[in-house]
Amino acid sequence: MVLWVFGYGSLIWKAGFHYDERRVGFIKGYRRFFHQGSTDHRGTPANPGRTVTLEPHDGHTCWGVAYRVSGQEAEDIALSYLQVREKEYDQKAYVDFYFDEDSTEPAISGVLVYIASTDKKSNKNYLGPAPLEMMAHQIVGAVGPSGPNIEYLFQLEAALLEIGCNDSHVTDLANAVRKELTCKDGDATSNGDAE
Repeated sequence: MVLWVFGYGSLIWKAGFHYDERRVGFIKGYRRFFHQGSTDHRGTPANPGRTVTLEPHDGHTCWGVAYRVSGQEAEDIALSYLQVREKEYDQKAYVDFYFDEDSTEPAISGVLVYIASTDKKSNKNYLGPAPLEMMAHQIVGAVGPSGPNIEYLFQLEAALLEIGCNDSHVTDLANAVRKELTCKDGDATSNGDAE
């Protein structure tokens, strides 16, 4: 038996489980957004960070990577690991994965993806959309057990560029965070706090 898992966030650069193959590609009908709160990795319950989730959007694609895991034992280990890692994501879906933008037929069907739904009853950590500056401010201030939220954002931006994807939402948010950090540094310098 073979398991395929689609990564569109931190799974792109850090799978965390053994895999036999890693393929760059995309899924159709979804967009990646920083709408999911992170209270266990990149933030805390008192100060949640923001991580990406997928939301349905007709005509859009979401680039990422698919991992092939072969063998029952390897699958069981990967799924157990993902169940803990992705515990704030309340839905699993099985999607078609494409390598080529011109293809009408998927390269792989039945690829597992974890999604945080927009339903606040089943997903208590869903934050939803907010103005870019507000999201940037939240990301700059959030730190969790896995590290600063800005690290997650900048690593995602770099990982997407490495696979040839320019995601405008991620890039715009990263630039807003850079602006926030520059303003913060400027304020500290003008107040005599930085030497």
